[in-house]
Amino acid sequence: MPKTETPGTEAAPRTRLRWWSELPLILLVYACYSAGRLLARGDVTTAVDHGLGILRIEKALYLNAEHPLNRLFTREAWLGVPADFWYASLHYVVTPAILVWLFRSRSQVYRAARTWLMTSTFIGLIGFTLMPTCPPRLLSAGHGFVDTMAQYSSYGWWGGEASAPRGMGGMTNQYAAMPSLHVGWALWCGVMLWRHGGTRTAKAAAVVYPLVTTIVVMGTANHYFLDAAAGAAAMGAGLLLAPFVTRAVDRIKVAAATRVPPVPADSPGAAASIVSGGCQTSTGERIPRQRESRFGSGTEPGASPSDAGDGAPAAAR
Repeated sequence: MPKTETPGTEAAPRTRLRWWSELPLILLVYACYSAGRLLARGDVTTAVDHGLGILRIEKALYLNAEHPLNRLFTREAWLGVPADFWYASLHYVVTPAILVWLFRSRSQVYRAARTWLMTSTFIGLIGFTLMPTCPPRLLSAGHGFVDTMAQYSSYGWWGGEASAPRGMGGMTNQYAAMPSLHVGWALWCGVMLWRHGGTRTAKAAAVVYPLVTTIVVMGTANHYFLDAAAGAAAMGAGLLLAPFVTRAVDRIKVAAATRVPPVPADSPGAAASIVSGGCQTSTGERIPRQRESRFGSGTEPGASPSDAGDGAPAAAR
């Protein structure tokens, strides 16, 4: 029995993704993210107030893990230096590597994963704009934090101002601490590795990478614990919103594809049956009496024997 489908439930054709269209899209999103961090500087006094407010909430909830971790990283260079390299580099290496791996080896899930990551990134950008927050390392010394990036700057390419390369610290927004997208992106990488890695090593990395990243951002005094929690929350919100974003993009693509331009009247496929006023043609003719000249009088297809007899007049047209 032939299989039939209910109208309106046919699967939409899947668009094949191409790297030359994906790469500019990802670069555009990252450029918007970087520009948004740079522009959403906010007032320094407000950012400091937000940072101190987060610190008071954590102390009230006994969540203040930043101080002991920061003292450990400051005292033990064999922990502090690798942590600074981790913070300054893996954020920009592991996430693109996971995207490329999904694109090449797990193409069936790539689009959903990419949309989730980008949606969450824009949510984080909204957080930077609405709530500029001073990280622990930029609070006054009386609050007990040491900037390990500045302390160990001679070991790496970053300067004393930020994790950016030397001389470029002024081009970054150092008050974009809430939420922590270092933690958010690491969590996304962990989920991708856990669900699609397929090996025990991948599953172990899926747990270790976001966990160590959370410890690193606190130990280097770049984020509070609540920043890390907000980064995870931003990824959760992005996961919920990603299907709606995907459907909206699909509707836009369908609407653009259905806008077919009208065929011009003088195109080859727009032939008219009337050649000129008062000069009618038969079906299939472009000029009057075309069939008669092609087949000869009385011999055109469909003519009856009596029509082709001697002296018989031609059929009226």
